[in-house]
Amino acid sequence: MKDLLVLSLFHAFSVENITFSVLYTFIPQLSWENQSIPSPHIFFPTAKHPLPKMQNPRWVFKLLLILSLFHAFSGGAAAGADDDDQTHQTNPICYEGDRAALLGFKNRILEDTTESLSSWTGKDCCNGGWEGVECNPSTGRVIGLTLQRPGDRDRDSGAHMKGTLSSSLGDLHFLEVLVISGMKHITGSIPQTLSNLTLLKQLVLEDNSLGGTIPSGLGHLTLLKAISLAGNKLKGQIPESFGNFGLVLQLNLARNFLTGPIPPTLKNLHSLQYLDLSSNLFSGTVPDFVGQFHNLTFLDLSHNQFSGQIPISISNLSNLLDISLSNNKLTGRIPDQIGTLKSLTTLSLSNNLLTGQIPESISRLQNLWQLNLSRNGFSDPLPAGFTKGLPLPSLLSIDLSYNDFDFGTVPNWIRGRVLADVNLAGCKLRGTLPVFSRPDSLTSIDLSDNYFTDGISDFFRNMSNLQKANLSHNQLKSDISKLSLPEGLSLLDLHSNQLYGSLYKVLNNTTGFLETIDVSWNRISGRIPEFSEGLSLKSLNIAANRIAGHIPDSISNLIELEKLDISRNQITGTIPTGLGLLLKVQWLDISINGITGKIPKTLLGIEGLRHASFRANRLCGEIPQGRPFNIFPAVAYAHNLCLCGKPLPACRGKKKKQ
Repeated sequence: MKDLLVLSLFHAFSVENITFSVLYTFIPQLSWENQSIPSPHIFFPTAKHPLPKMQNPRWVFKLLLILSLFHAFSGGAAAGADDDDQTHQTNPICYEGDRAALLGFKNRILEDTTESLSSWTGKDCCNGGWEGVECNPSTGRVIGLTLQRPGDRDRDSGAHMKGTLSSSLGDLHFLEVLVISGMKHITGSIPQTLSNLTLLKQLVLEDNSLGGTIPSGLGHLTLLKAISLAGNKLKGQIPESFGNFGLVLQLNLARNFLTGPIPPTLKNLHSLQYLDLSSNLFSGTVPDFVGQFHNLTFLDLSHNQFSGQIPISISNLSNLLDISLSNNKLTGRIPDQIGTLKSLTTLSLSNNLLTGQIPESISRLQNLWQLNLSRNGFSDPLPAGFTKGLPLPSLLSIDLSYNDFDFGTVPNWIRGRVLADVNLAGCKLRGTLPVFSRPDSLTSIDLSDNYFTDGISDFFRNMSNLQKANLSHNQLKSDISKLSLPEGLSLLDLHSNQLYGSLYKVLNNTTGFLETIDVSWNRISGRIPEFSEGLSLKSLNIAANRIAGHIPDSISNLIELEKLDISRNQITGTIPTGLGLLLKVQWLDISINGITGKIPKTLLGIEGLRHASFRANRLCGEIPQGRPFNIFPAVAYAHNLCLCGKPLPACRGKKKKQ
């Protein structure tokens, strides 16, 4: 009986993969009849090696105790291993209700060129394979849905989703982040069911095509820290329930069609750091309670219909970095207290109805690098602080254009400092063009609509970083063929001056950076030069000059061209068939010249053409019969020799056939 018991115990050890040598170590009382028995890991009795006889009967109890401990240990370890295997194999899969809600969203998307939703297959939406879906690894509940257009930096990308937002999104009750942005063609309204997402902390539905009004139920999402509905087609007013967003740090409703005043309940947004309501149809006054947002760093109310005065309370926003109130109907003066905004880096009040003098306190804004006060009614004199020492030491960009200033000459405190952008259009500047002490720092300069005279041949000398130059609407007299341009220049506007000479050097010395040239309404003569390959020109306007000769065939090299205006010159010859290779052209004007021949049918390849004028030439023959040429107004073809066909009367031969 004892032998059977020992054998069964040994067998139990064997099953649990515990070696007999370990057992032997822990039971010294166990002795053997035959001392020549080897020390096997697992002992099986044989005739040569029978079961041992026990010298101490208490060994059984010790053995049972040790075996029970080993069994508990090994059993627990095995159970733990089983649990690990089970965890590895069955991590909490996505909750079925959440999966159904996601598939409900997918079913309402009729087209997905981002290919994000093509990964939404299988039963487990939490295995990492469903693009944009994030789950809680402990519960298997969906906590994040982030779908953004691939390559979001490229806003011209064709990637998009087409469809509507499903109400099933409101069934993702554990959702903390919902971002569906940049999809362009998601239409319809914002589902009311989103108000069920009471754990939501971030809601971003920007740059789609959502319409209708903003659901007031969103005000139930009291844990929100960021909400952006910018770049849609939303109408109506901001819901008063938005006043419940006591934790919101960022509120962005820009680029919609929202109306009405800013609701007074928004005064409860004490945590607000970023507020953008720009490019809407908001009206009323800028509320005084804006000054209570002590954490605010960014405020943009531009491109609306706000009226009244700038509230003095804005001076309480000591953390404010950027403020833009431009393109509204604000009146009165700039509050002198604005100089207390010591952190301010950008101040834009352009295109309002502001009057009076610029307050002295602005000159004490040590961190201000961009100042735009253009298109108002500000008047002389400039504050004394602008002329003493170095006002606005951080300033890099200034725009005082189109006010009631009569500067005469460019102020020394502008000419004598390092600036990137100088915009002084319509400031009644006279005499010769200014000389800047640091021309190499300039990237953009606008001195248009003034009374500058004399030449411009040396003006761009040493402006090695200049990218945009506008000297239009002055009285500049110079030979344009002697003009040297900076290599990195992308825009050159010299229209409405008294420039003369040939275009050869300007158009042949251009680098691949130059995109816009406007030298219209001058006295330029000569011919249109040949165009080399590799040019980046998008807009070429040489209208209203004295240019003769023909249109060169090499114009077909301007494959990036979007606007071509050679009207009001003395150009002859025919229209090159290669003009039809300029597939990006949207504006074409060759009117009031002496051009002969037919309008080439190759121009039908320019499908995006929106404006064309061939009037007052010597053209003959049938107008290309295809869109858009046969739907342009008849005036676009008037005063030629014998043009016919829609929109003009039918050609004679075709009349007989009909």
